[in-house]
Amino acid sequence: MKWKRFNGVPIQQPIQELVEQTILSERANGHHIKLYIGTDSQVYGTNTEFATVIVFLRERSGGFMFVQHDAQQRNYGIRERMLLEVSKSIGIAYDLCEILTKYDVPMEVHADINTDPQFKSNAALSEAMGYIMGMGFAFKAKPDAFASTTCADRVIH
Repeated sequence: MKWKRFNGVPIQQPIQELVEQTILSERANGHHIKLYIGTDSQVYGTNTEFATVIVFLRERSGGFMFVQHDAQQRNYGIRERMLLEVSKSIGIAYDLCEILTKYDVPMEVHADINTDPQFKSNAALSEAMGYIMGMGFAFKAKPDAFASTTCADRVIH
């Protein structure tokens, strides 16, 4: 699956290389950055579309993101779909963790899972939390999970 910039321009190089170059470029420009990874999904008939984002936030200076889309001809139950979203985010976080550790860049994995038990997605909260934290990553869920609930959601709709 290919990565794109938010404006739709395809990224030709491996995402690890681009993230490392981005960190170096942002630092050279005097920015302190944090990285957030999140995935959201939307069901369209018998298809499920996923969007995963890598969000770079500059301290007091805005941000930008890279986007990856994935569509599957399958319907998932809510719990399975939420855990698949988390799995996609963790996969990217794992691919980037060596680079982020090398440059001491903080990262959080955001899950589009509601902390309120009245919502269906809450059924996957404890498993998702255990999965993310068990991998050693910082975790946020709704309403604090802007990478998945706002950024990824924005590119999937």
